Amino acid sequence: MNKPFAITLDVGSSLANLTGSWRTTKPNYLDRLPPCNNACPAGENIQAWLYYAEEGDYKKAWEEITKNNPLPAVHGRICYHPCEDACNRGHIDETVGIHAVERFLGDTALKQGWSFTIEAEPTGKHVMILGAGPSGLSAAYHLARLGHQVTIYDANKKAGGMMRYGIPRYRLPRGVLDGEIARIREMGVEFKMNTKVEDILGTMKENNYDAVYLAIGAQIGRMIDLPSSGGARILNAVEVLAQMETDDRPQLGDEVIVYGGGNTACDVARTATRLGAKRVSMVVMENQEQMPAHHFEIKEALEEGVELNCLLTIKKIDGKIVTLEKMRVAGERKFEGTGETITMMADSIVQAIGQTIDFSVVEKISDLKNSDGIVQIGPDMMTSHKGVFAGGDMANWDRSATNGVGNGKKAARNIDAYLRGTTYQAPEKPELADHSLLNPWYYGEASRAVQPMLDLVRRQSGFEEVLRDYTEDNAQLEARRCLSCGNCFE
Repeated sequence: MNKPFAITLDVGSSLANLTGSWRTTKPNYLDRLPPCNNACPAGENIQAWLYYAEEGDYKKAWEEITKNNPLPAVHGRICYHPCEDACNRGHIDETVGIHAVERFLGDTALKQGWSFTIEAEPTGKHVMILGAGPSGLSAAYHLARLGHQVTIYDANKKAGGMMRYGIPRYRLPRGVLDGEIARIREMGVEFKMNTKVEDILGTMKENNYDAVYLAIGAQIGRMIDLPSSGGARILNAVEVLAQMETDDRPQLGDEVIVYGGGNTACDVARTATRLGAKRVSMVVMENQEQMPAHHFEIKEALEEGVELNCLLTIKKIDGKIVTLEKMRVAGERKFEGTGETITMMADSIVQAIGQTIDFSVVEKISDLKNSDGIVQIGPDMMTSHKGVFAGGDMANWDRSATNGVGNGKKAARNIDAYLRGTTYQAPEKPELADHSLLNPWYYGEASRAVQPMLDLVRRQSGFEEVLRDYTEDNAQLEARRCLSCGNCFE
């Protein structure tokens, strides 16, 4: 039998020798970039504000969001949340409902009357912004927080751009949009609505503006020439959606064809249903899997009774009889006609095949370069004319509201540097916190909270908002599902 033994140690020296260097070496904390943050076009620090939301500090969470995005209640509704597509939680069970928590925080801020503060000293510089859409509003907000005076010009009656004139009320209630715009106005940003600027450089000189940011949205609907003998009305989607903001709503009739397969096409089709059309048909060249519309937009349209007719193209219109040719897939994003046709009846045909920019506003800036339908800008977002910056729809093909907000923030930082005679240097991004670097066994499965929806009958018969808010309990539970990828808060 072995006898027990004991070792006597000099605690001051021997223990250190036995345990090695770990007793005196501090842990090395890595700061990796969470994939949700990396995927966010607005550059939000999503992991950080979810942490505050989880703790129940909703104001701190809202303040963290609005460091980058001044419109969280809006974007919690209309953003297509690429952050969720990138979320590492999806490799365990379901991605975190980031947009729903953001919406809850934005709505809480509106209810509580939280406002923005400006800590920077006034610079005496004055910036002109063309366009009161997401990019223009974002740039104005960030410039104001940096101490600059800002004036926004817009040809529309009300601010909001395509958020107001292109997104239906059942997705974005106007009270929410108005509330978040009002906060930016309260910062001292001046709005000149119903004002189309015909001469940008002349207006700059006349008003002593030090720089201008072009943030005019893509508000002209593209149209193709459809052979028609008259009878069915041929409209474009942008005009139909914009007319919904007037007292004179569009008269589309009982049978409506929406020509196109993107998100705007889905919005028009669902709007036509709510206006009382008895049959609404989407005619799409692609098959359903290749449609550019997001899957949940298609799903909700189908739930509301919209018919989806894929692999078809309109050949001619005789009175109210529409002849369509069947198509077949001929390769990736390629389709060819089969020669086989079918007919459908239509009182109205709404074309939803894309949007473009009104470049007439920049015609007098002779050295401004544009090609392929967008204004050319440098890494600092300045155009070929000194002091004239551009972003959002004017300078990008990613024409989403969230990308516009991100562009507005980036433009504000570069305009601020230009006005101060410096150059803005964006910080380097850390290494991405890929799911392969996590320990998924550490986390138990937790189902995603379901966002409530308006019942189907009320969806089909009015413009009441379809998706509803999380309760406070659901918002906190959903925030707790965040894996805090990339770094440690404790």
